[in-house]
Amino acid sequence: MLGFGADYSRPSYFYEYCDNPAPYIYKEKYVIAVGRDTLYAIMQENSKKTPNGVRFTDLGLSEPLLKAVAGQGYEIPTPIQAEAIPAVLKGRDVMAAAQTGTGKTAGFTLPILHRLSSRSVTDRSGGERGRRPVRSLIITPTRELAAQVEESVKTYGGHLPLRTAVVFGGVNINPQINKLRHGVDILVATPGRLLDLYGQRAVRFDNLEVLVLDEADRMLDMGFIHDIRKILAILPRRRQNLMFSATFSEEIRELARGLVNDPVEISVSPRNTTVDTVTQWVYPVDKDRKTDLLIHLINEQQWYQALVFSRTKHGANRLAQKLDKSGIQAMAIHGNKSQNARTRALADFKSGKTQILVATDIAARGLDIDQLPHVVNF
Repeated sequence: MLGFGADYSRPSYFYEYCDNPAPYIYKEKYVIAVGRDTLYAIMQENSKKTPNGVRFTDLGLSEPLLKAVAGQGYEIPTPIQAEAIPAVLKGRDVMAAAQTGTGKTAGFTLPILHRLSSRSVTDRSGGERGRRPVRSLIITPTRELAAQVEESVKTYGGHLPLRTAVVFGGVNINPQINKLRHGVDILVATPGRLLDLYGQRAVRFDNLEVLVLDEADRMLDMGFIHDIRKILAILPRRRQNLMFSATFSEEIRELARGLVNDPVEISVSPRNTTVDTVTQWVYPVDKDRKTDLLIHLINEQQWYQALVFSRTKHGANRLAQKLDKSGIQAMAIHGNKSQNARTRALADFKSGKTQILVATDIAARGLDIDQLPHVVNF
């Protein structure tokens, strides 16, 4: 399932199993919140809300793209896709707000692939002859999300003669430089590594046509505002701008004022709401019993896969170790891990090799884990 994720790190709780729980949850006790439904259910629910029976075949996408979409099993776009795709195809700037898990990634990758494949380009950068210039730049806040967006671009663009690449920190920069030398049409990047590559003259943007800021609110939360402003300063002024975000705060709108031009504004859900197909429970528990309760729930309810959020990196490591000692396969993922270790941990979790993935907020937004049954705020 590409392009669908969920932000489970800050849910809105309801208290199904607690007697007068509020005084205990917020003052004296700690909370484990468990999401019980799946990302697939989220996607289906949003598809049901798409207006007027719109299908992907009605959106004006090319046949190769429709073939790729059908190959993923999709027929009905989610509301954000139904509104964003036509606007992007028309060349409009877009500010789109929707809950993570509603298909924002496909909402911009599909129309970008359509636009880039429908016309040729002349390299204005003065670079090597025959080298493909970067025509679309997609900026994401985290390495994991960048890799996932590139995977989506490759999947949907599998029948098109376009090249894509992803660049992020934490790994050797030289293979990324070599790939850029061969030319790419679509570049997915995190802000810091992108500026490093530009500083080494490994990438130019003279031919840039489309800029995407994905999870813009998250980038501001992580302190990337200065890097984003530096990147905007080196891009050509004439381009299409797309901002996709879970929310649009005043800070995001302030950034947008210097970025988008007469944008189409799309919002398919109220601000700070929880997807209504995810059922949630709250368990009041003493701090020193939280791990025991989690182990009990995993064993008693036979959880075969769960994503557990920890507030700190040290806490994630400690919890993963305690779960392992209890006979539960667990791995931790956070910013102190090497990129290879993070990639391996996520791959093992997706494949089912690892039963429990303990993560800091690095994994809180946008990760695609097919039919994830349980999420815990620890």
